[in-house]
Amino acid sequence: MFKNLVITSFFGALAIILGAFGAHALKETLTTDQLQSFETAVRYQMYHVLILLFVNTYDGFLEKQKNTLSYLFFAGTLFFSGSIYLIQLTSVTAKSIWFITPLGGLFFIIGWISMIVIFVKKHRKK
Repeated sequence: MFKNLVITSFFGALAIILGAFGAHALKETLTTDQLQSFETAVRYQMYHVLILLFVNTYDGFLEKQKNTLSYLFFAGTLFFSGSIYLIQLTSVTAKSIWFITPLGGLFFIIGWISMIVIFVKKHRKK
């Protein structure tokens, strides 16, 4: 759990840094559409930092469940937000890595559905 919280905190700090970078340094560099895409990546990263903090501090999850959920949300963040950052900040084109962003979204969805399953199973045991 300690490792998950350290990675989560790093992702949180990075989201703030990239958000500030986007708001100030990229305004003159990116088009409005590109900046909106960049902001979407920052927003999704921060959303998942918050859920990761919940996952790793909630006593209702077993350690194995915390790790599984964390890895799913870490992968989602790296693939989804990371690919958007890569596309907007480098010469990499969306066409060349088209499958990475949706793969990140899939990791997010699997993570959220996994939480639903855990909560439903936990409720049925009561």
